[in-house]
Amino acid sequence: MEKENESKTEQQEQDQVEAFKVPLVIQLTDDEKCMWKNLSVEESKRLARENAKDIIACGFDISRTFIFSDFDYVGGAFYENMVKVAKCVTYNKVVGIFGFTGEDHIGKISFPPVQAVPSFPSSFPHLFSGKDKLRCLIPCAIDQDPYFRMTRDVAPRLGYNKPALIESLFFPALQGETGKMSASDANSAIYVTDSPKDIKNKVNRYAFSGGQDSVENHRKYGANLEVDIPFKYLSFFLEDDEELEHIRKEYGSGRMLTGEVKKKLIDVLTELVERHRAARAAVTDEMVDAFMAVRPLPNMFN
Repeated sequence: MEKENESKTEQQEQDQVEAFKVPLVIQLTDDEKCMWKNLSVEESKRLARENAKDIIACGFDISRTFIFSDFDYVGGAFYENMVKVAKCVTYNKVVGIFGFTGEDHIGKISFPPVQAVPSFPSSFPHLFSGKDKLRCLIPCAIDQDPYFRMTRDVAPRLGYNKPALIESLFFPALQGETGKMSASDANSAIYVTDSPKDIKNKVNRYAFSGGQDSVENHRKYGANLEVDIPFKYLSFFLEDDEELEHIRKEYGSGRMLTGEVKKKLIDVLTELVERHRAARAAVTDEMVDAFMAVRPLPNMFN
């Protein structure tokens, strides 16, 4: 899904808040969008607020959650930590980590400290004043790993604890593991804005199947679950582990056909997207402002 890694990360963050009853800080890197996607500052900020609505729709607890935009928040103690990190990382090292070239503008080269310092409690004095030794757990997509490997290297030199990570994989494109999701190809992913008809059409037409080329062969050899996209998506989105294991055995043995698995995926995705659409429609601009307000969270550990 186009927003699959973001959605997965959001769900992981929500699960951790509910499990551990800890404060959650969510960074919206609208400046990164501006620099990497060649968007205007205004458009990047608009998209960040739209992202915030999707996040809030997942059901986060406002008494423990602070969402911030880099364009709006960077300064003060946050910027002080950025400078400290920047002084610890040489140009050669950042090139080695991120693969920057002489053609990249300097904004990209200067960005890594912005991603790094939300790992440090002192970047948020309105939340964690006097709690500089708190440990940070970061659920993120695997493409963000270089930023936090850099952060883990720098943190002890600045007197901070190293952040810990929970990394999620990218969902494969509907066309298969060798394909790539692309915003320019609407059929490579399922969007949270897709209608039930869109979802059904995309899954039936574009979701790569590991089934055999005929029913006879399928019954004989079964599906190749290593390449089957509908099953891979079900492994992420089907909450019933027993049902997923049943599908694994039946489909892998050939007793269940590709059409049956695709139908199950369509049902699961349609219900998920419709539920999210309804929750997001209830998120107002005032709610976004409330989550993004710089404020203490007195009950964040209760």
